Amino acid sequence: MPIFSDAAPTRTELIDHLVRTRIAGDVATPRENNLSHYRRLANNDRHYWLGLELGDRWSDEQDVLAVMAERCGVVDDPGHRTGQDTIDPELTVGALDRAAAELRKAAEAQRRVLLATGHPGALLDMHGAVAQALHDAGCDIVRVPLDTFADEGVVVQFGGVAAYERGASLWHTHSPAPMAQVLNSLRQAGEAQPDLVVADHGWAGYAAQQGIHTVGFADCNDPALFLGEAEGTLAAAVPLDDHVVHPRYYEPMTAYLLAAAQLLPD
Repeated sequence: MPIFSDAAPTRTELIDHLVRTRIAGDVATPRENNLSHYRRLANNDRHYWLGLELGDRWSDEQDVLAVMAERCGVVDDPGHRTGQDTIDPELTVGALDRAAAELRKAAEAQRRVLLATGHPGALLDMHGAVAQALHDAGCDIVRVPLDTFADEGVVVQFGGVAAYERGASLWHTHSPAPMAQVLNSLRQAGEAQPDLVVADHGWAGYAAQQGIHTVGFADCNDPALFLGEAEGTLAAAVPLDDHVVHPRYYEPMTAYLLAAAQLLPD
């Protein structure tokens, strides 16, 4: 059971909360940063591919912008170059509903699920609540083999959620290498691969590229996961500001997600 005990918000209440806390609506990520990342992805900078293999299909940054406007709710005017940008809270909640459907299917089939975050300073509790709820529903939550190393650090787990540690600190990372090493470590240990991955950044992108059913969370300056969803590589990509000032701000969203997945206790 999640530590927070408040009832899940209604859709309208959640949208109001997302806008008030700037998880969606007028978000902190500036337009200049968004467009810079779209351009770098289009120019074949693999750091921005987040573990996906996009080939030459997204070499026009205007095509990237069009998908981001459709799936994330950024301003669709290519002439808007500076200042405020947005995430449409309706799109956030719609994506949460799609994510909830995937969680429900995993729970009903008691599938093997791996949860991971490249944003441990913000999203660790959210993923942890999902891990606990799926565990309580009978899912097999993947335990990462010990001594799984990547990017000069190590993969650790807290409450069933994998994260990247280096120098005795949890790191924010976009790298797909930790997920690659987790999947490789599972194979070497003779353990089954996950049926579902719930993650963000390169953790989600790499898993999806390997053909694993994946739900991802991404900010409006991280277009790759939304392109992956548009191409059918990801099952769902949830748009949100992935590091607002207080991690607790994600609690109502988490409660909504779990309630929609029928994973909150009665």
